[in-house]
Amino acid sequence: MSLFRFCEWLGNTPWSIALHESRYAFLAVLTVHVLTLTVFVGTAVMIDLRLLGMNMTRVPVSQVVAQLLPWNGAGFLVMVASGALLFYAAPLLRYENVFFRFKMAALILAVLNVWLFRRTVYRRVAEWDLDPVPPRHARIAGALSLILLAIIITLGRMMAYAGYWFD
Repeated sequence: MSLFRFCEWLGNTPWSIALHESRYAFLAVLTVHVLTLTVFVGTAVMIDLRLLGMNMTRVPVSQVVAQLLPWNGAGFLVMVASGALLFYAAPLLRYENVFFRFKMAALILAVLNVWLFRRTVYRRVAEWDLDPVPPRHARIAGALSLILLAIIITLGRMMAYAGYWFD
């Protein structure tokens, strides 16, 4: 079965139709998505700015990460869950949206960036934890994260206007 056919089938399930046609449930899921996006992005920006050596330079990186990561992770999990429900509400519409596809690609790159950072540079955080400006690889990871977050937010906003650009 092709991905197109799967999305077509998924969009025709009773729960998908009910969510899409619901006056309040869809808006509630969308609201949760946007609110948890702000939690996720806000905490990620604070961590990234510390990695760039632009804020909280007197606070060890490990302490910034320890304080913000639980909020960041919770925001990410709820954001992804609510995003999956938004996809479920109109899978074929999302599948055909070029901005959605690019957003998912950017999200995968952002997750990969965090994973690589945690598996490499952050493993040696004890060596540079107290430095006001972290090493180059940490700064690159932080800058890349900020760029990808900006791209993800922009593409998410552009999804609503795909018809304007391509119809």
